[in-house]
Amino acid sequence: MPDIGAMYLEEAFRSLRGIKRQADAALEQLSDAQFFAVLDAESNSVAVIVKHMAGNMRSRFTDFLTTDGEKPDRHRDQEFIVAADASRIDILDAWEKYWQLVLDTVKGLAPDDLARIVTIRNEPHSVLQAITRQLAHYSLHTGQIIFLAKHCKGAEWKTLSIPKGKSAEVNAAIAEKLKCK
Repeated sequence: MPDIGAMYLEEAFRSLRGIKRQADAALEQLSDAQFFAVLDAESNSVAVIVKHMAGNMRSRFTDFLTTDGEKPDRHRDQEFIVAADASRIDILDAWEKYWQLVLDTVKGLAPDDLARIVTIRNEPHSVLQAITRQLAHYSLHTGQIIFLAKHCKGAEWKTLSIPKGKSAEVNAAIAEKLKCK
């Protein structure tokens, strides 16, 4: 019988890497001006979303199994403010650092850890619940990053998935590839 816990951890790790890869591919297409641009006063820039995600990752995955995922030194509201002198490099350095923390933490977990209890804002969660919660959160924000990047790039956008009007062609290529195996 397969080890479902091990399978879940492998899939969570694979999914997290895929989420990061998609966000990175969108970020690479943006100029600095586009990275910091806001659509309107109520919207977040890509920079804000990236800063928020990095702050969330630091808080949730630092000492993941032993401390509350909402660290006392986290100032979440500040994650939604980018100083006028903020640099893209600094924001992306934090992004890389805390993505690495997330990936290292998940990779370091054992199947038996999935049933352990961790807290987030003093609420108990199984490790499985906490990871699934973060997968959903990071997917949501990555979708926002992609949407904003695509909006900023317009016709210059390089798609991250199947291009419009190419589904049948891609499906045929996959089917052909599978026949050759």
